[in-house]
Amino acid sequence: MLDVDSILADRDVRIVVCCGAGGVGKTTTAAALALRAAEQHGRRTVVLTIDPARRLAQALGLTELDNTPRLVKSVDAAGGGELHAMMLDMKRTFDEVVLAHTDPVKAEEIFNNPFYQAMSSTFAGTQEYMAMEKLGQLRARDTWDLIVVDTPPSRSALDFLDAPARLARFLDGRMLRLLLAPARAGGRSMFNLVTASFGVFSRAVQKVLGAQLLSDLSGFVAALDSMFGGFRERAEQTYRVLQDRETAFLLVAAPEPDAIREAAYFAGRLRQDRMPLAGLVLNRVHRTQLPQLSAARSLAAAAALDQAGEHDSTAEVLRIHAGLVDQGVREKRVAGRFTRDFPEVPVAEVPAQPADVHDIDGLRTIGAALARPLSRP
Repeated sequence: MLDVDSILADRDVRIVVCCGAGGVGKTTTAAALALRAAEQHGRRTVVLTIDPARRLAQALGLTELDNTPRLVKSVDAAGGGELHAMMLDMKRTFDEVVLAHTDPVKAEEIFNNPFYQAMSSTFAGTQEYMAMEKLGQLRARDTWDLIVVDTPPSRSALDFLDAPARLARFLDGRMLRLLLAPARAGGRSMFNLVTASFGVFSRAVQKVLGAQLLSDLSGFVAALDSMFGGFRERAEQTYRVLQDRETAFLLVAAPEPDAIREAAYFAGRLRQDRMPLAGLVLNRVHRTQLPQLSAARSLAAAAALDQAGEHDSTAEVLRIHAGLVDQGVREKRVAGRFTRDFPEVPVAEVPAQPADVHDIDGLRTIGAALARPLSRP
């Protein structure tokens, strides 16, 4: 059985990454873990959400979250613990990287470049690159004992893991090297060098893009080349950190076929990449307080009461109990698909809540449930 408190209390664990399919309570789980680490274990904790959902801010009592960690003041922390929360702003993080690795004049030129404006806001993969960058920044600052990361739904989270390799392929690509050639040749006009150096290929590109657009692209690529060799190294370093014992991956799933399938897919990938999978958090589990009373016996008793024409409310309660038992059996069967394939992965079960979690007290309830996993019938 997964012992969440031992993970949160372990001072050697500095990063907890929550991952899984969408809609399974991953953001809530990340917030609950971060809150419990601060309140019960006295750790200075920051929770970083990459998912654009706003639920985290609302649950923590904050009006909004942005790229700067914000102190959650309603935390009753023990032993000097603190909780900060933030949400990744990929454009602002990209801007911070530019400002940190070039002079103000060059930075302004980059900010005004149309290709930079597009890539920093909407380019596929930028969010994952910047998530890796932000995680590296948070760890390097050494301000927090524990960083809890709430990733996008799992296939996007795989992009998060793949960010260093994808960036390396992009920077080392043949097309990029061709576009960088003029910038590395001494700063001559892109238009002239294209015509002189690239022959048929360059003229075809110029015909499609136009000279100004090609010049903009060249300027952007040259800036990328001068700045992001360091970014690639940092991303690869962060990737190695994710493989280290200081990181604990927690899969979050609901006992539903699609969510369990995603969890198994991700677990296989973590195993392949030798990343430390600490356990599975199974959310919204339905169990009954009377497991010894089977669904069949419940329904038989309800039918007997109906036939006698008495105790309508008791018969209804028995039927509800029977439905709950059946649902629990189905959920256990679905979850078994994961546990059979990954018997070494410990599991914590969190009972279904009567309402959505929307405040600190609700997060405390989830944290306590994680610390005292629901026992199986």
